[in-house]
Amino acid sequence: MNDVADRDTTAAPASAPALKEIFNAVRIRHIAAETAAIFAGFDSETFVNLCLDGIDGHSLMARLRRVAETFHATLPRDFRTALDILRRLAPRLDSAFVTMVLPDYVALYGKDDFDTSMAALKYFTVFGSSEFAVRHFLRREPARSLALMERWARDDNDHVRRLASEGSRPRLPWSFKLDAVIAEPALTWTIVDSLKADPSRYVRKSVANHLNDIAKDHPDWVLQRIEGWPLDDPATGWIARHALRTLVKRGNQRALAILGAESAPQVDVGGFTVTPRSIELGESITLTIDLQSTAPTDQRLVVDYAIHYIKSSGAPSPKVFKLRTIDLAPAELRTLTHRQVVRDFTTRKHFPGRHRIDLLLNGRVVAEADFHLQPVAKTP
Repeated sequence: MNDVADRDTTAAPASAPALKEIFNAVRIRHIAAETAAIFAGFDSETFVNLCLDGIDGHSLMARLRRVAETFHATLPRDFRTALDILRRLAPRLDSAFVTMVLPDYVALYGKDDFDTSMAALKYFTVFGSSEFAVRHFLRREPARSLALMERWARDDNDHVRRLASEGSRPRLPWSFKLDAVIAEPALTWTIVDSLKADPSRYVRKSVANHLNDIAKDHPDWVLQRIEGWPLDDPATGWIARHALRTLVKRGNQRALAILGAESAPQVDVGGFTVTPRSIELGESITLTIDLQSTAPTDQRLVVDYAIHYIKSSGAPSPKVFKLRTIDLAPAELRTLTHRQVVRDFTTRKHFPGRHRIDLLLNGRVVAEADFHLQPVAKTP
């Protein structure tokens, strides 16, 4: 989904309002006006009123679903007739993310018309993405859906090729899991393998994320197949590096070997500092790392760091972050810096206290530092 937001210049303005405001009153009226321009019988006022009723308390995805359901309430009830209107609407909408309403409509109301619905999802994905909607068909008719998506993986359009990979990911964020694919990763291997040297970074990123999903449940299965890929190909090598990121964070030596970083690091850590040492929530820390090679030959280092976040119980909970992969010549000195903002997310709440940071080279802890997160000041 983030890739779609990246394509959408309206999704992340400089002032960055809440993401759910993609579907605000102005946008709803835009959708209504564009629909009325191509469908004379459209009741714009009813559409707007239904969409906006109680919408303030709705999340982004709930708002998206509300718009799709409102189309069902205000367009002709015949699915194919309504779909023809939505096909004409797609190029008129001013936001890539907003076009995802259209495949959502297909997922809700086109389940009994497989061929028409899947052709519509292929068409709509070029404007935004059909990655969430296609999963409803994968869950309902997996064999039939995957056979079609294998053909999509060979399509001339990179958005369609990405849909083949992204839509069939076992653990796509913001969507339900595909339990059948989690249990049997071979179901999507034809799709993934056919895209291992795709010229589009948009597609390659999806393939890497797909494999990273699988690696969480079947690490050896993924490693065995990637080991057989032509990793000297730049596109394929890029996918492999990003696909193995979870295994590398875990210090999996087989994954590190694929990346050429299986050896114990031969370096002097001249310094590993965190500044400032004390911050408040919302402020940033900067990591500074001084590394000097002690190896007689060139060596590759995968540089990661783990922040031991404090939980509500006061116990630490480590999370590993990727920093970068570097090649050091004998005796070479390299200084790395990295800035990170410490702020709350929907998936992580921060608590005050000492936070240890481990520096990891090729999966091994080689140094540590810390910073102190101050309690949030109470409002008088």
